Amino acid sequence: MHELLPFMLALVVLIVLIEMLADKLRIAYPVLLVVAGLLISFVPGLPPLQIDPDMIFFIFLPPLLFEASWSISFKEMKKWWRIISSFAFLVVFFSALAVALFTNYLIPGITLAIGFLLGGIVSPPDAVSTGAIMKFVKIPKSISAILEGESLLNDASSLIIFRFALAAVGTGQFIFQTAILDFSWMLVGGIGIGLLGGWLFMYAHKKLPTDAPSDIVFTLVEPYILYWVAEQVHSSGVLAVVTGGLFLSTNRLSFLTSASRIMGFSFWEALIFILNGIVFMIIGLALPGIVNGLQADGIPLGRAIFYGGLVTLILIATRMISSYAALIATLIFRPSVAPGRGQSRRRRWGMPMLLGWTGMRGVVSLAAALSIPLTLPGGEPFPHRNLILFITFMVILLTLLIQGLTLPFIIKRSNLFDFSGEIPEEEARQKVKKHLVTETIRILKEKDEKELDKDPHWQKMIHQWEDKIRHPEKMRMTENSKQNYLDLLEKQRQFLSELNKDPGLPEEYIRWQVYQIDLEEERVRLL
Repeated sequence: MHELLPFMLALVVLIVLIEMLADKLRIAYPVLLVVAGLLISFVPGLPPLQIDPDMIFFIFLPPLLFEASWSISFKEMKKWWRIISSFAFLVVFFSALAVALFTNYLIPGITLAIGFLLGGIVSPPDAVSTGAIMKFVKIPKSISAILEGESLLNDASSLIIFRFALAAVGTGQFIFQTAILDFSWMLVGGIGIGLLGGWLFMYAHKKLPTDAPSDIVFTLVEPYILYWVAEQVHSSGVLAVVTGGLFLSTNRLSFLTSASRIMGFSFWEALIFILNGIVFMIIGLALPGIVNGLQADGIPLGRAIFYGGLVTLILIATRMISSYAALIATLIFRPSVAPGRGQSRRRRWGMPMLLGWTGMRGVVSLAAALSIPLTLPGGEPFPHRNLILFITFMVILLTLLIQGLTLPFIIKRSNLFDFSGEIPEEEARQKVKKHLVTETIRILKEKDEKELDKDPHWQKMIHQWEDKIRHPEKMRMTENSKQNYLDLLEKQRQFLSELNKDPGLPEEYIRWQVYQIDLEEERVRLL
């Protein structure tokens, strides 16, 4: 432990530094993390990387899925649910099927069950990688919503395939009727546990005398509880976490205070960044150990690399074909909801190519591969475990390097996106503000007529809000005004820092005032 702790701390610091470098180079940070982990793994004297297969799912997946469900727009998911569902379920299934058939035919010793196991592992694209890349390019809101919704649901569908295939490999049989019943229970039970658990957690937040720190702690343990309960009854822990997260996210204003929401956002952003960073670093760190396992199994490295490249090509081709199939089906059955409708033929038919190229693999594939048990229920070594791990690592590495590095260039040069149908960001912000001001004036006047017609402060508030309607330019700040105001806030902080030297003033009140200034600065920066 004393040797591992300094290594892990150094790893966290390195992840932060690499993220800074990636942002400077305008490269998705998962790409650099994987490469850095691979390079670090060759440093002599490092402690061996030991990962418990039984714990990898439980440690990483619940918080990652929970945070993703809080970040996504449920309204946009409902708007594009047909396309999202086709990508999250049908495309994942076709990808797993294609991998199973090809590997069963081309790789000696790979049965259909093992092929489906590998297909379930490598079929879901990674939300973190796609999101990190999209930071540097502008895409329409519809495409962003589809990618986010797909990434949230495809984890559940791929892991269900993985679970059934794992059972088939372990028992050596697959009973179709039993599989259908189990699949139905996993879906219904996972969604039901997520909704019930989400409601119970919301009720607890409302009834218990919580503050911001305790609310954040509750949100940290909630995904683990949802996942554990669902898994105990042999349902889908992934679906339980996603469903419960969506329920709580939709109702967040009803049970979380503003302080809990502000502090919770920062906490979860830092936690998820570190978890993702560790996982992507593990991808590189663990690869040499997997290579040693291949050599012990007597599989030449060159042949394993060929298999990994082949599976990567199968996944890319399958996603491309599925993307075009999904577009054709949408145009036939629901032409009015097809994303990009009204665009030129070249843009419409180029969109599936771009969606197909967003299939970078990452965290979920790694977690699934590492969770494969070392032995079968009878005690025999799990067949082809090291080869499955190596192919998974190859798929993650190749998709990150090839698709991840080229996707921003393709988006910029393809000119596929037409933003003419979208409300400009600044215009949308001002529209929301105008609606808010109008409703605020209505509330103030209604209150004024009832009981506060002689309150001078209330009258002043009404005049101030009415002035925002008459002079909307006052709602915006020029860059020069914003900078001057930020300078003022910084001088206020400096003054409070000097004021804190007065032994007669309690420091907690100084800190509270500094916190208010910090909140004001964040508000101004978003104007």
